[in-house]
Order: sequence, then C-alpha cells, then structure tokens
Amino acid sequence: MSNDLSYFYELIPLHIRLTDEERQTILTQFPSPKLPEGNTLFTLDNEEAGSKISQRLLVNDFEVRLTRTQKQFLKLSFSNNSGMIDGKMWDNNGALEKNIPLLESNAIFDVEGVIDSYNGNKSIVVNQLIPVKDQLEPFSLLPYTDESFADLTIELISYLNELDEPFRKLAKETVHYFWDDFRLVPAAKGYHHNYLGGLLKHTVGLMRFARYILSFEKGHIEALLTLVQKVEKMYKAELYTQYRQGQDSKKRMIWNETIDHLYKMIQGAMTYSDQNPNYNLLIVAILYHDIGKILEYDHAGKSFKAFNFLYPTANKDALLTRNQAGIGMDPLGVLVGHIPYGVILLTKLIEQFDISLSIEDIHQLNHCILCHHGLPEWGSAVRHPQTLEGYLIHIVDYLDSRYENADK
Repeated sequence: MSNDLSYFYELIPLHIRLTDEERQTILTQFPSPKLPEGNTLFTLDNEEAGSKISQRLLVNDFEVRLTRTQKQFLKLSFSNNSGMIDGKMWDNNGALEKNIPLLESNAIFDVEGVIDSYNGNKSIVVNQLIPVKDQLEPFSLLPYTDESFADLTIELISYLNELDEPFRKLAKETVHYFWDDFRLVPAAKGYHHNYLGGLLKHTVGLMRFARYILSFEKGHIEALLTLVQKVEKMYKAELYTQYRQGQDSKKRMIWNETIDHLYKMIQGAMTYSDQNPNYNLLIVAILYHDIGKILEYDHAGKSFKAFNFLYPTANKDALLTRNQAGIGMDPLGVLVGHIPYGVILLTKLIEQFDISLSIEDIHQLNHCILCHHGLPEWGSAVRHPQTLEGYLIHIVDYLDSRYENADK
C-alpha cells in the first residue's frame, strides 16, 4: 500500500510504501487507542455572549486571582475533546471557599454558567460546579490529535525499521516498552502539540524534517537553506496579512523573529561541513528528545510506568492518591524536566535491553537530547550544540514546533 503525502507547506514529500499485511503487523504490535464515536462537541466559538450553558467538562487547573479592585476570583481552565475552555468564578456568597475543596478532590464537573465575551475572547462565568464521579475516559474530555493515530504509528515504525542494528532494537524496544504512554502524552501544555497524541505527532514531524535533510540531493546544508527560504516566504505572507488587516489584527505571527536564529544555527552546522549526518544517531536522538515528557506532564490516562521503571525501590504511595485531570505539569516531573529525564531513560534502557553501543555514540545521543532546545535561555542544558547532529536536532525541533501552530 502506498501513501504519498507532503509536509511543511507541501515542501517535504512523504512516501510510506507498505503492504496491508505490513501495516497490520505494525498496528498489532503498536495498537492505536480507542477513540470516542459520535460526540457532540461544545465549543465557545459556537456560543453567543450571555447565553446559559450546562456542560460536562474536565478541569485542567485553577488558581485564585485578584481583580483590579483586589477582589478574589477563581481562574479556571476546562477541556473537552474540542480543546481548552477558559472560565472564571466570582467570589459571591463564599463561592471560592465552597468550591476550592471540590476542585482539589475531583476532576470532572457538570458546569453551569453564562458565556462572557471580553476583547473578543470568550469564556464561561461559572455559577455552579457539580462533581461527577464517573470513570474518566481521557479521549472524551481531553483534546487529541486530528491526525490518524494508526497512520502516525505506521510512519514512526517504518522510519525506525530503517535504522541499523543495534539502533533499531534500542528504538523499537523503547517505543514498545512505553507505548501506552508514548502514544498518549502531549508534547506541551500550551504552545505546540498540546493534546493527546501530541508527542507521537511531534516525534514523527521531526523525523520527516530529518529525513528530508539527510536525503536532499545537494546535501544537508542546501536542504537547511531551502527550508529557511520557505520560512522567509511564509513570514512575508504573515507580514502582508497583518498589513492588510491593520494594527488591530489578532492573527498570530508564527514565524516572527525566527529567521536570524535559523541562519545562526545553520551557520553553526556549516562548521561541520566536512561531515555527513548520521541517520542512526539523529533518528534515535529524535525519538528520545522529548520522551521525558511521559514523566514531565500529567493528565488523565497517564500511567506511572516510567516512574516505576526509573525508581523501582522508591515508596510511591503519593502517586496512588493523584487526582489526574487535564493536561498539566507533573508535580514531580517538573522538578527534573524532560531533557534530563531523556538522558536518564536512555541510560537505563540501554542497560535494560542489553544494547551494545560505543561510548562515543552514547555521548552523541546524550548531547543531542541535552542541546535540542538550542539555547540555555530556552532550556538547553548546554551552551550551544557541539556536533552536526546537535545542530540538526535543534533546527528540526524548532521548525516542527512552529509549523504545528502555522498548520492550525
């Protein structure tokens, strides 16, 4: 079976040629999650200001804020599988004192309120929160990717199958071991791929960029320049749209302040122009670059398999009392972060699967994980990439995270 698609403004061709039998074999080993059918989705965009609503929603997070007149109110974030929904509750008749304990001990609520619109942004003014004790089904109350889980899975595994041994064994065993969480976890809380299946889609996206760069006929530097030329073109289109819409335009500028950074990173990659990128190192590093997010984020449906794997002798009673709800930061995971977790997981999984890699390759992989954010002020654990693959993984991560928002 052949799927001929494209990515990144139709610049990157995608050719996934597998038989039906090969596709089914992959999906048997790496099954897709079961998705809800026939849901009628509530979205704020479809509601008029002032209209009353009654909806079952999942609470992502909440916090007490102060108005300009120093009165307390609750700022709330809800979700269903159409996306995130903002809300607020005024402190009328002791509403905060009554509802904060409910929010601390429950995840699903029947929400009654009124639609508010302020500066073009809609939210719910909540009048009543009624806790619901039903079993929480993540895909019913959390947003998830609109791409096919099966197609993304098949594409991911087909790329991993191209690896040489022992990289192929390391990559596929890793995905298989953490598959239930890997296919589920978001890649961010708010900026990009912030939905169930986000990490899967983002990982595949990076691999698409990487394979394009490594297979470009004129070489990887020419490929990088071609990509940034496309970014320049789309940035000009954004500027023109803003110009035509005027200063009141609310359209988000996806490629603003990106051009100089991309050229700086390409210049860094050019210092290794005498080298050819290593497909095995780059693809495995991409698989691991954000895998630590299975620990860094918390959400309904997340298991604690990764915590159990890394800390088998720890007392984990606190995990059993978790009130998992919407997409948020794991209170433990945020203390470490996904970048260090990626290195720790790589180290332990190499031992777990008895993988024989050279000490140089292990450090190359670790370096790619540590530097994929590019700059220390963006969370990179090193000052700047020090290998060709280090520059490449940052560039493809940078491009894919922004293209995700442009693609929306």
